Amino acid sequence: MTRINTPRAIADLMMKNDRFSQWLGLTVDECTAGYCKLHYQVTEDMLNGFQSVHGGIIFSAADSAFAFACNSHGILTVALDVSITFTRPSRVGDQLTVEAKELHLGNRTGLYEVRTTDPEGALIALFKGVSYGTSKRWDMADGL
Repeated sequence: MTRINTPRAIADLMMKNDRFSQWLGLTVDECTAGYCKLHYQVTEDMLNGFQSVHGGIIFSAADSAFAFACNSHGILTVALDVSITFTRPSRVGDQLTVEAKELHLGNRTGLYEVRTTDPEGALIALFKGVSYGTSKRWDMADGL
């Protein structure tokens, strides 16, 4: 059995099995305990009718960063509650950075802030996520 016991190894396995995050073109830059930073390039296929990035794309990328961050402690963790606030549009060609930070980790739940920023560092969206840790561990996750 392969040991999946570091935040990066967990993120890599999650990404390997996550076709949607792959389709979005997400690249994980850094993953440590309670933290994940990733980026992606905005393409024409990601635009809404106003020629800005569709909110669903921004939400999905933030949700992926949230998932990588909250699973980084080695416990299989799922979303319990999430919300997002969009602050400004983004356009084709922009490279967006998504940074998930753990604000609190309790016995079973965690609170995370996920910021999506444009190439100049301007805030595009702010995502808040509450996680729930299951009884399963990633170090026994072969076959996921």
